[in-house]
Amino acid sequence: MNNDVVISVENLWKQYRYGVLSHRALYKDLQSWWARFRGKEDPNLPILTGRQFNSSTDSADHFWAIQNINFEVKQGEVLGIIGKNGAGKSTLLKIMSRVTTPTRGQIKIRGRVASLLEVGTGFHPELTGRENIFLNGAILGMTKDEIRKNFDEIIDFAEIEKFIDTPVKRYSSGMYVRLAFAVAAHLDTDFMVVDEVLAVGDATFQRKCSGKMNDVASRGRTVLFVSHNMSAINRLCSRALYLRKGCLAGDGPVGPVVEGYISDDLDLSGAWHASSDPLASQLHYLISARVLNNKGETSSVVAFDEGCLVEVTYRAPCSDENFVVAVKITNGKGEDVFASWDRDSIKGRRTRTGNVYVERCRIPGYLLRPGVYWVAPMVETMRHSRREKLETGSLSFEVSDIGFEFEKTRWGVVTPLLTWNIVE
Repeated sequence: MNNDVVISVENLWKQYRYGVLSHRALYKDLQSWWARFRGKEDPNLPILTGRQFNSSTDSADHFWAIQNINFEVKQGEVLGIIGKNGAGKSTLLKIMSRVTTPTRGQIKIRGRVASLLEVGTGFHPELTGRENIFLNGAILGMTKDEIRKNFDEIIDFAEIEKFIDTPVKRYSSGMYVRLAFAVAAHLDTDFMVVDEVLAVGDATFQRKCSGKMNDVASRGRTVLFVSHNMSAINRLCSRALYLRKGCLAGDGPVGPVVEGYISDDLDLSGAWHASSDPLASQLHYLISARVLNNKGETSSVVAFDEGCLVEVTYRAPCSDENFVVAVKITNGKGEDVFASWDRDSIKGRRTRTGNVYVERCRIPGYLLRPGVYWVAPMVETMRHSRREKLETGSLSFEVSDIGFEFEKTRWGVVTPLLTWNIVE
């Protein structure tokens, strides 16, 4: 590896067996263990050889969690790892953290790894928080003096000083994750591996963790971060890996990779229809939604300088005068751009004489940047003094760069044309 490369992943494969914990024969288990110990291929996995291996297809009792992944991570990089559930993200991190071994290929790691793969990883439930800090530090290869040097800072960050001598089995999940993250972030390891566990904490703690991860990266430590929160990935990471069905589908600057992940397999139909008949159900109100261009036609592509209309067709009880329709717009990075409610411009109570209604909302030109957007139609109704909110289905469309005369580096999620005046 080069001097600035701390992780090198070469031709990495990982295979599991469906519903089988072993080969059901002691001598085969020993064969597999001895082969792994010597760095050889497992003789009990015939799928790994020849044409069958190159095809990377699953067999009746085996499946590939990771397939032929190659990449390098440089010192000080904050690398985001994204993908749908089952794409192989957690498997990749477990291999990096030496929790499991690869079926083929290798990972070269320079330095000590602090892993936070799930809440309370490496904690003993019968030990106190204080004892688990020293236990976890020892597992990470720290000396007692190194742990003591950071002990007070760990407790302050976790905000559990009153409970530090309480067995962690009595901790809430939030206390668990605060202490686990504090240990992983403050001990003197070379890089940190963080799975989706930060979703357990509250909003204040998540902001605190984000700041700490930025601080960790600024000090030259490498961070590998797995999350389904694309806003967090965009905010924290400079580079992203996109895993799809165990394969590496994208590797590069975080913006384009995230947009590719979100728009992948996206059907830009410009229209959405309920999968069942809403008129036959008292629980479903949305019937359809679509995007219209300036000609009133359903369209999946609209010009930047023209804007579009979002049309929502819904069913509403005649007796419900507080029925509200809304749409939420999300961009290709997973960021909520804005939401709009019909009550913003339709004032007063409305008397409905029918069962099915159509409403249109105009999105003006010179607002949405070129790119892919999702539209989520919503309805809200007051029934029996209880607010019900239904968000179902989504449609997507693309804003083309026709009429986009701004510089590509213009800041912001939207590009509104505002009025300026010189005051003399």
